[in-house]
Parts: sequence; C-alpha cells; structure tokens
Amino acid sequence: MEFLPVEVIGNILSRLGAARDVVIASTTCKKWREAWQNHLRTLSFNSNDWPVFHELTSSKIEILITQTILQTTGLQCLTIIMDDVDEFSAAPVIAWLMYTRETLRQLHYNVRTTPSINILEKCGRQKLEVLALAHNSITGVEPSYLKFPCLKSLSLSYVSISALDLSILLTACPKVEILSLVNLDIAMSDAQTTKLSSVSLKDIYVESISLDKFVLEADNIEKLHLKDCTLEIFELVSKRTLRFLKIDDVSVIQLDIGEGTENLEVVDVSNFTIMWQKFHHMISRSSKLRRLRLWGVVFDDEDEFVDLETISACFPLLSHLSLCYDLREGPLQFGLQGSFRLENVVVLELGWTVVSDLFAPWVEGFLDRCPNLRKLVIYGVVSEAKTHEECQMLAFITSSLVRLMRKYLHVEIQFEYE
Repeated sequence: MEFLPVEVIGNILSRLGAARDVVIASTTCKKWREAWQNHLRTLSFNSNDWPVFHELTSSKIEILITQTILQTTGLQCLTIIMDDVDEFSAAPVIAWLMYTRETLRQLHYNVRTTPSINILEKCGRQKLEVLALAHNSITGVEPSYLKFPCLKSLSLSYVSISALDLSILLTACPKVEILSLVNLDIAMSDAQTTKLSSVSLKDIYVESISLDKFVLEADNIEKLHLKDCTLEIFELVSKRTLRFLKIDDVSVIQLDIGEGTENLEVVDVSNFTIMWQKFHHMISRSSKLRRLRLWGVVFDDEDEFVDLETISACFPLLSHLSLCYDLREGPLQFGLQGSFRLENVVVLELGWTVVSDLFAPWVEGFLDRCPNLRKLVIYGVVSEAKTHEECQMLAFITSSLVRLMRKYLHVEIQFEYE
C-alpha cells in the first residue's frame, strides 16, 4: 500500500463515498490523509449511512459537514441527504456551495434550509452536470442568461416552483437529457397550462403531479414515464424519436402523444382507464414494438376489447407480452378470436384480478399461438380473507395449469401469487 500513488488512493477513497468511511480510512497514514485533502472527488453525507446522524442536532451536523468539506479540494460530487433533520441554517449551506462550486460536477441536496436560499444562483454558470434537489423552493429563475450550460440531468422532488419558473429553468439547461419531476408544488398562472420545451431532452419521469394541461415539446424525447399523476390534458410534441412509453396509475381525460410513434419499442400501461381504439391508433404504427404490457387497464366502453389478431399484425417483432384483466363478467377483454400466431413472443406474462375458471383455457389459447415461447409467468391476486370457493378455484386453476404445462415441457413456468 505504501507504494500506491496518492492519486490512486484518492480514487479509492472516492469510491467509499460515505463521509464517515472516508474520514476513518484517511487516518491510515499521512499519505492517505494527503489523498483525502487533495485528491478526493466524491463525498456523501447521508443519514442512512450512519445511525449517529439521527442523534445529533442540526447545528452539530452542520459543523461536521463544514469541517469535512473544508479539508478537501477539488470535490466533484457532493451528496447531502438528511431525512430526519428538520432544517439547516442557510449560512453554512451557502458556504459549502461557494467552496465547492468551481469543481463540482454533481450535487444531490435533500435538506430544508431556513431562511430559504437560491441554490440555483449558487451553482449556476459552473461545470455542474447533475443536480438533484429536494424539499426546497425555487423562485425567480432569471431568463436573461444560461445558468447551467453543462447540466445533463435535473431532478426536482417535493420542490415548490411556479409553472413559469419551471419552464424557464428547463430552457436554461441547453444540454439537459434527463429530467425527473416528483411531487412538485406547481404554482399556476392564469393560463392554467404548464408548457415545457427542450431540444436536448431524451428521458422524462413525472410522478405525483396534478395539472390541468401539461404540454411537453421535446424533439428528441426517447423515454416518457408518467406515474400517479392527475392530468386533464397531456400533450407530447416530438419528432418520432419516442422509444419507451410507460403510464402507471394515471388519471387523464385527454392523452395525445402525437403521430410520431414509429420507433416505439416498449409500451407499458397499468392501472389506467383508456379508450382502446384511440390508444391503439396512437401506437398502431409502432412496427418496431418489442414489449407490450397492459396490466389492470379499464376500458371506457365496457364492450371494448383488445383485438390480439390486429396486435399480431401491427407488431410483428413483439417478443414480450404482458396482459392482466378482470375475468368476472362480460366478454373477454383480450380475446383469442382468429388463427393468428405470435411468432416472436418468447416471454408471456398473464394474470387475473379475480379468480375465475376462464383463466386456464385462456392461457392455453396463448400457448397454442406462441410457438417459440420460452417463459410463462402467471400472476394471481387472492384476497387476504380467502373464502372456501376462492381456495377451491385457485386449486383448480393451479392443477389445470400443471396439466397444461406437461404438454409444453419446453416452456419455463413461474407463479407469482399475491
């Protein structure tokens, strides 16, 4: 160890990450101490890494962080996450940011500060590439000049911000590719429309946000994930670059992802009410689709059903198919009419929400139409207060599937019961 270059030791310490581990390791010898002070690149203060953090007051934690940071030079990645700390004082936080701003590439900051400070102002116009900000407010974003010329990833969680400032902030990040918005408190203008525009954005994740109208203009968007959102209108404007679409437990009256869906490879929809004919029209040109998941979807029209024969024709490259629905009553939502075959499907996931004797024949119909299937996963939901009838039906389904799989010995089967 004594022959290791001090720069290599600095890399070793940077991989430790957690501040406590770095400080302890740096006491090994004078050389390691020098590496900590001059060649440390990553430092993390996370209340989950060290239980003692939960026992200290905010002021003592501030002192520890200050003493540690001020003994380093050239920090590139700084993480401060204190889940159980009420708030930090503004003065030490400003001191940390000002001390590291010239070299910092990544900042993950999740602590409330009082009084509130403009973190964007302290970090802007520098080399920052990743910014993850939580439990703070953003006000008065200046539109007159670019604040984050190098930023590629922006994450805002539990942040208070106006719709206008959010739009301006995204515009002030000309190279941003990844955007995550989680549980934002968005102050609306009179227009009641949130419009975000970016020519560089490729990946956006939106969770737990309620808006009247959300318009996203992203010419090069590749991945869109909406989760636990309530939206009256969502509109995506792009240039046929979308490859991944996931909608999970979203309430939306009008969904428009445009006509540019030719390059979609993954469509994952769950816990969502849809007008199937309209939704299918949006994705029907996705001839490159490889994975389709419709899980717990509810159709606006109770007589609607998914025409799997049409799906087999529209998506010839489909290799992973996942379907789950309520088999209690009415026509099958995913019918097996026709003589179609899903030639390229190698993984099939099928599930029910209520136990039914229709399930096993339905599975057999799919097996007959998937000649190259390699893996079958069965998902079932059984209520906690199981009735005798439910138990009998579950036993019947399981026995039927076991007998069925003796016919398809080349298929791996897996059961997932809740």
